Amino acid sequence: MRLTPRTARDDAGFTLIELLIVVAITAVIVVPLGNALILYFRNTDATAARMSLSHDAQISAAYLARDVAAVGLRDLDTAGPGGTIPFKASIQVNAAFDAGGQVCGTSATPAAKIRLLADDWDASTSPATRDTRIVAYYLAPAGTVSELHRLVCADGATTDIVVAHHVDPATFTVSCASPTTCESASVPQTVTLAFSATLPGADPYPITLTGHRRQQ
Repeated sequence: MRLTPRTARDDAGFTLIELLIVVAITAVIVVPLGNALILYFRNTDATAARMSLSHDAQISAAYLARDVAAVGLRDLDTAGPGGTIPFKASIQVNAAFDAGGQVCGTSATPAAKIRLLADDWDASTSPATRDTRIVAYYLAPAGTVSELHRLVCADGATTDIVVAHHVDPATFTVSCASPTTCESASVPQTVTLAFSATLPGADPYPITLTGHRRQQ
């Protein structure tokens, strides 16, 4: 009997079993990889949002610290113990642009969450003349959130900048310490502003700004 040699198997293509194995392995690799990529991009967005909010916190903290350090109006009509010149009320809360006769801004300016007042002496005249430096922190709507503005009126000039974005206005608080009454004639030693800022993709970011008065 004559035997016909079997034709050598063609290596091209693959069998059904091989295809099923490849599909199974691909699923094992691709699904976790896809989940990892989704998680990565989510974390990237959240990290970028928190960095942006953290930057605002640093900027606004630096401004408030400087403004509170200088706060203080002297009562030149009153003599204190030992010939010292006492302070008079130098902080205003929920104040209009012209509160106490001290004008900074216009009637269109939102009420300030806090206004910090300080003596501003002009030594270019003789005798030196005294004016009042006013720093007002107010919230302005920006979509569903607000922006924290720092409005300064001093030396005959006015500047208005945004120091914090994405502020939740419902969380904004003002507090003072030593004494706790912000508008007291005994000017508080410490002023604190606290609020939360929020961006899509990130949890609410709590921000606390604190300043300490230097004038004694």
